[in-house]
Amino acid sequence: MDNITLIGTVSLLNLLAVLSPGPDFVMSVKNSLNYSRKTGIFTAIGIGLGLCIHLAYCAAGIGYIIATSAAVFTVIKYAGAAYLIYMGVGSIIAKKSIIHISNEKKAVDITSFQAIKIGFLTNVLNPKAALFFLGIYSLMINGETPLYVVLIISLIIVSTAIVWFTLVALFFTQQKIQLAFLRFESVINKSFGGLLILLGVKLAFTKSY
Repeated sequence: MDNITLIGTVSLLNLLAVLSPGPDFVMSVKNSLNYSRKTGIFTAIGIGLGLCIHLAYCAAGIGYIIATSAAVFTVIKYAGAAYLIYMGVGSIIAKKSIIHISNEKKAVDITSFQAIKIGFLTNVLNPKAALFFLGIYSLMINGETPLYVVLIISLIIVSTAIVWFTLVALFFTQQKIQLAFLRFESVINKSFGGLLILLGVKLAFTKSY
């Protein structure tokens, strides 16, 4: 496979993975609706930073250890599941907020660092992401792949996630969307919370490969 085809193939597979609903998407939408556009964007940045960690240890070969060691996989799996369940419970019991539609900001928002941390932890504690990138590295990238190709692929993977989840934040902070959220905030928060808990439970019962 030539380098152009390799970059295109990996980019397409990554795009399909990013567009697939999962913990990253749920958390991105949740933060955008519950807080602000800025918070949604910084959550997207956090998700991108989480991907950097996955890419780094897969490139270093540590991803293979995670995939083949039941103990390591189990620790990461339960840590990720616990985090998702924790965030889900928090969403379910969250009090109704006050949104000022005119300036698209909430009276109470979280800091940019907190948003980045949420996005980062949501992504980096997902062992399925590690296995996805390990699969890419195992099947398509080897020691003969030029460094610049690996760097281009890594840049595309991270930037695709940041751009996509930034678009998600921009969409879900439009005035009409926010007005709809105000009407059904309690139901939406409980729905997102339940979904995060279900994702956490599903992750907890995920078997290692």
